[in-house]
Amino acid sequence: MDNENLETQEKQETLIRQYQQYLRLEKGLSDNTYDAYMSDLQKLLRFLKAEHLSIYDTKLENLQQFAAGLHDIGIHPRSQARILSGVKSFFHFLIVIDELEADPSELLEGPKIGMKLPEVLTIDEIDQLIRNIDWDVMMSDLSQAEGQRNRAILETLYSCGLRVSELCGLKLSDLYLDEGFIRVEGKGSKQRLVPISDRAIKEINYWLIDRKRWRYRKGFQNHVFLARWGNAISRIMVFRIIKNLAEAIGLQKNISPHTFRHSFATHLLEGGANLRAIQAMLGHESIATTEIYTHIDRSLLRAEIIEHHPRNIKYREKNS
Repeated sequence: MDNENLETQEKQETLIRQYQQYLRLEKGLSDNTYDAYMSDLQKLLRFLKAEHLSIYDTKLENLQQFAAGLHDIGIHPRSQARILSGVKSFFHFLIVIDELEADPSELLEGPKIGMKLPEVLTIDEIDQLIRNIDWDVMMSDLSQAEGQRNRAILETLYSCGLRVSELCGLKLSDLYLDEGFIRVEGKGSKQRLVPISDRAIKEINYWLIDRKRWRYRKGFQNHVFLARWGNAISRIMVFRIIKNLAEAIGLQKNISPHTFRHSFATHLLEGGANLRAIQAMLGHESIATTEIYTHIDRSLLRAEIIEHHPRNIKYREKNS
């Protein structure tokens, strides 16, 4: 890092410390509100860092791009509004202390709160759903192999943020488990490499052992997830598996396979992952794919999963 960039970074860190004092002493925020403000500011700062921008370089169009990214990955409108409110508070503070001449957030608009988005599962709820698979195996005619398949399905949905159609179409030749990636064919037959957590890799490997004894129909021998009768598992079947598990644990949320994709994005963002990386892993097209990969290489995508996905953190802690 050159001297000029180092000086800018040090000045930025000083401003953040001053802002923390301002929130604590002058605004008198509660601990929870203070933590929320700082957490939301960190989301913006990570975004600016990935864009090679400092606070001083930030323009309205950069903040609009940040806001669009929150919408793109499915963050609830109320959460979007809270995050943008925190961003506006920070830039207002910079104006108050005469650090900036113009406020780039002044014309930044929040989302329309009326929009309905999918539910988000907590980590504990995901654990409960998967634990209930083992209970189903013991208490019903569900086979041990089907139980392992279902565990692998849920872990893969949550670990990789896949669309259900992408999961159902996953092939053995798409698995690069030693490298920690899977190849996904998304909308418009566009392919992307998605990092996969160690926990999901373990469950898939266990399923692949059982799968060797599974019968399959001609033409489906390369599909990762098979139905009982030997063809590729269907979207409807994955939906039913999740609905049945939710009913069994008395979960009051209306969930579907997409809930795991939405939870994946939300938990990664809240855990500190870069917004650009989350968009790349989801395979979203609202920003150009070439633009995404200009900023984020494959190793960084993998690092985002390793460092910020709660499933991977829990797996590391359990096996350390």
